[in-house]
Amino acid sequence: MHISGQRVLLTGAAGGIGQACARALAEAGASLLLVSRNGGVLNALRTSLPGDGHRVLVADLGTPAGRAAVIAAAQDVDGLINNAGVNHFGLFAEQEESQWRQTLELNLLVPMLLLQGLLPVLQARRGWVVNVGSAFGSIGFPGYAAYSASKFGLRGFTEALRRELAGSGVSLHYLAPRATATDMNAGPTAAMNAELGTAVDDPDRVAAELLALLHSARGVRFVGWPERFFIKLNGLFPSLVEKSLVKQLPVIRRHALAARGAGE
Repeated sequence: MHISGQRVLLTGAAGGIGQACARALAEAGASLLLVSRNGGVLNALRTSLPGDGHRVLVADLGTPAGRAAVIAAAQDVDGLINNAGVNHFGLFAEQEESQWRQTLELNLLVPMLLLQGLLPVLQARRGWVVNVGSAFGSIGFPGYAAYSASKFGLRGFTEALRRELAGSGVSLHYLAPRATATDMNAGPTAAMNAELGTAVDDPDRVAAELLALLHSARGVRFVGWPERFFIKLNGLFPSLVEKSLVKQLPVIRRHALAARGAGE
C-alpha cells in the first residue's frame, strides 16, 4: 500500500503513540485529520508536521456529538487509524465501574462506531482501517482485566469484520504493540515493567511498525520479541504462560496497589 497522497484520520493523535504515528505518516506523504480532546497538543503537532493539508479536530470520542463531528469531517478519508484508548492499571476488585465503562467504550465501542459511520466512505474509496490493539489483546495480564477484555474484543472485531468485508474493497488491519514508553504507562506501570524486566518500546518503534503493517498489507502485526512467541504460546498452551504470570503476581500486585494510591 502506498501512503503518499492518502488522506488519513488518526484518533488519539495527541498521545505518545499518536504523535509518533502522525510524524511517520506525514513523512510518508499522507495528509492527516488529527483527532483528540487536547487542542493545544494537536495544533502544535500540526505545525510541526511536514507536508500540507493536515487538519485538526478537537472532539470527545466518548460522546455522540464528538463522534458525529469526526464522521462529518472525515468524508474524504482513505484510511482510519483507531488509536485512541485508555488504560487503568489496577486490581479488578478495587476498580470502579466507571473505569471499566470508559475502558470498554473508548477502546472497543468507539472504534466500532467510527468504522460503521465511515464505512460507506471507505467502501467508495476502497480504503483501509487499522485498529491499534495490544499484546494484552492476546495475553490476559493481571492488573489489566478490563483493558485486556477491551483489546481482546477489538482483535476479535477486526478479525470478524475483515472476513465479513472480504471483496468489498475495504481492508482491515490490527496492530498489537507491546509496552510502550508513553504517559499512559508512566508511574507505577513503568516501575512494574522495570522490575519485571519487560521490554518497553519507544513510540517511534510503534509508528515504524504501523507503516510496515500498511506496506505489507497483512491483516495482523504483533510488535516485539519475545512477545510474539508468548502470544503464540498462549494460544497453544495457555497453562504454561499462566504459570509464568502467577509467579510474577506479588510484583504486579504491589505496583497495582501503588497505582491505586497514585490515582491511576
